[in-house]
Amino acid sequence: MARVEPAFKLKIANLSLFVLYVNTTDMVQLKKQLDMRFNKSQNFFANTPVALDLSAIANSNISPDFAGLMAFMLDHGMHATGVVGGSAEQREAAVRSGLGLFSDTIVRPALKAAPIPTTAPGISPNTIGSQPGVPGLGLAIEAVAGEANNTIILDSDTQLQKSDSQVLPTFRPTMIINKPVRTGQRIYADGANLVVLGVVNAGAELIADGDIHIYAPLRGRAIAGAEGNENARIFIHSLEAELISIAGCFKVFENGIPENLRGKPVQVHLDRSDLIIQALLS
Repeated sequence: MARVEPAFKLKIANLSLFVLYVNTTDMVQLKKQLDMRFNKSQNFFANTPVALDLSAIANSNISPDFAGLMAFMLDHGMHATGVVGGSAEQREAAVRSGLGLFSDTIVRPALKAAPIPTTAPGISPNTIGSQPGVPGLGLAIEAVAGEANNTIILDSDTQLQKSDSQVLPTFRPTMIINKPVRTGQRIYADGANLVVLGVVNAGAELIADGDIHIYAPLRGRAIAGAEGNENARIFIHSLEAELISIAGCFKVFENGIPENLRGKPVQVHLDRSDLIIQALLS
């Protein structure tokens, strides 16, 4: 008798997940600042799952308008999936709105401060995820890679969070991809550097806890230092990217790539909180 394959399997998976830290119960203020944060980076989120952390408002005795917030987030390409923390009443309201419940807290490691590079500075893009601060912001965005304590932080007041106690990732052997990366594919080098020998097509995404080397055109996204390693770098044979990011500081090329860098070999690194893109010497 032929063996019948089960209709489904249920497993625990390590998936990348953004967390929106809600620091105010004023939904008008929150939505206004979300608009300010992401209107210049409209392609950053595209049907992206996002968890809501309510820890900062747990003692407010006010439950947010989850339905309204979920609809607003959807307009920005974010799908609210569940809540972290919050009071019992807030979590009950979230469930009634169709959201799931995550564990009460997410532990965030400290980020390693980047030294000032000794090389001559390149250009500093005008539109970077770490923008000049706006006072009184009521939100923060965090990208959780895999386990809940592997995080990069994009704070709404645009300052990367740092601490005196530094936690460095454990690195594994370099991951090498020797074929093109197709649209919709996401490759994550967990605790490793990433080397890609084929073209990275638009809509594809590369993520590495260490450096990323691309010996072909980059037309999608490249995110290095995903655990907060501000010393990580990205090396690209031909810059045609949608987005590049190091340790939470990102640049979206919604207005195109500057003529002096488009299609050229470049390296990308951080100078404190500034994302620097340099043309490599030919």
